[in-house]
Amino acid sequence: MPPRAARPTGLRTRAGIGNAGDIRRLNLERVLAIAMDRHEPFTRAELIQATGLSAPTVGSLASQLIRSGLVRDLGTAASRGGRRPTSMEFNTSHGFVAGIDLGPTRTRLAVADLRGARLGHRVVPTPLGLDPAALLKRLAEDVRELLAEAQVPRGRLVAVGAGAPGAVDRERGVVTLASNLPGWSQVPMREILMRALGAPVVVENDVNLAILGEHWRGAAVGHGTCAFISVGTGIGAGILMDGALHRGHHSLAGEIGLMCMGPQFVGGDRRTQGSLESLAGLKALASRWPPGAGSDPERWVAELFDAAEAGDSQARGAVDEVATLIGIATANLSVVLDPSLIVLGGAAVAKGTPFLQEVRRIVGRIMLEPTEIVVSALGKEAPLWGSLLVATNEAQELLRRRLRQAWAAS
Repeated sequence: MPPRAARPTGLRTRAGIGNAGDIRRLNLERVLAIAMDRHEPFTRAELIQATGLSAPTVGSLASQLIRSGLVRDLGTAASRGGRRPTSMEFNTSHGFVAGIDLGPTRTRLAVADLRGARLGHRVVPTPLGLDPAALLKRLAEDVRELLAEAQVPRGRLVAVGAGAPGAVDRERGVVTLASNLPGWSQVPMREILMRALGAPVVVENDVNLAILGEHWRGAAVGHGTCAFISVGTGIGAGILMDGALHRGHHSLAGEIGLMCMGPQFVGGDRRTQGSLESLAGLKALASRWPPGAGSDPERWVAELFDAAEAGDSQARGAVDEVATLIGIATANLSVVLDPSLIVLGGAAVAKGTPFLQEVRRIVGRIMLEPTEIVVSALGKEAPLWGSLLVATNEAQELLRRRLRQAWAAS
């Protein structure tokens, strides 16, 4: 969640003293930040304690936020002796957000309030066969339908978080390459969705969203430096460093699917031969276990792990070979980052206890101090939760900006 606003200091006019209007605006933003940060109702007395401002100032600022609709007046609370205090809370229904997790076969959508509490959820087949612009417009229609089902009033969508399975230039909102989506190179995803939905859009890599989701609501809560490794059709990692996403100079940090897995592959086309993804992705796993070829990955991967646990030697061999490669990559990532936790997710992990055990075993053989390795607590929903988090963060910042603009215009 966004950090609390710091107490303003050093605000000066050209005359050398603080401008009263600017100080009031900053104090208003401080009170709003505290309201956003409080998940329980609060009183004016608690705002006074949190800000150090005078009672009349806090009363005036709180009243202004209530009039704006950003804060909801709950009436009087239970008395603790003396006058009954007035209780209030951040109005999480002042606006709404949406999340989109675009996948190679399925896309997950969600609508939530300003704290990320989900109000609606839908899984749709990714409309392959369309060009990127048409595909995104089709998904925007699904989002609008979901908003209507959740009874979100028109014009109240404040922000959208959207994930894509590929490299993303977050500043431009462009998917630079998504190899598992035909034709997806330099796709202006943010611009297309903004026009279709009429709201600001934040575009992020889906595995980056997965680690944000796990850090917010899943297995990585409380871990500042951690990583999420997704093993599916593609392989990638999302990395948090001291609580912040690490994207790298070219926005390619975490693209571990491109790791060269042996000296014999140097100089070749690592996308098709010798990369971690080419050797350990779902296509490679299917090639090691022919019953998986041509069927729904979710079904055959489950069947593969069932067969491995039942003693099928070919299935067990396929699981062990891929787990060994993922174990090596996990250990390498751990050596570089020294995280407190690595979360494994994706189709190859969801139902694979033997897979997880083998990955842990390999990491333990490579590292002196093995990193804790766990399975995703959010499963397939991890990137979607991450998309809602970035959407709520964006929405709350936009509300602050609107408050600033309204103050400047008054």
